[in-house]
Amino acid sequence: MVPSVTVTDRTKAHLEELRAKIRLETGRTVTQQELLEWIVLEAVESTDELSDSFRDEFEPLTDDEIDRWLSGTVSSGVETDESDIDRVLYD
Repeated sequence: MVPSVTVTDRTKAHLEELRAKIRLETGRTVTQQELLEWIVLEAVESTDELSDSFRDEFEPLTDDEIDRWLSGTVSSGVETDESDIDRVLYD
């Protein structure tokens, strides 16, 4: 038994459009399954790009927002290094 994947009518129409373009440009007829397998293989080879496409748009802080954020910090006058932080966190 072959597993099935449910797709929307819009996605199915896009697949058919792609199949038609492939046939026109190459003369080769491909099935929806062949096309989907190829698309998945391409996505696997570029997973960073694929993952990025699902991320929310990131808007960095403006310089004014950064200045406002940092304006709330004060120096305690005590030097802190990594070993101090490790000691506080892990001891």
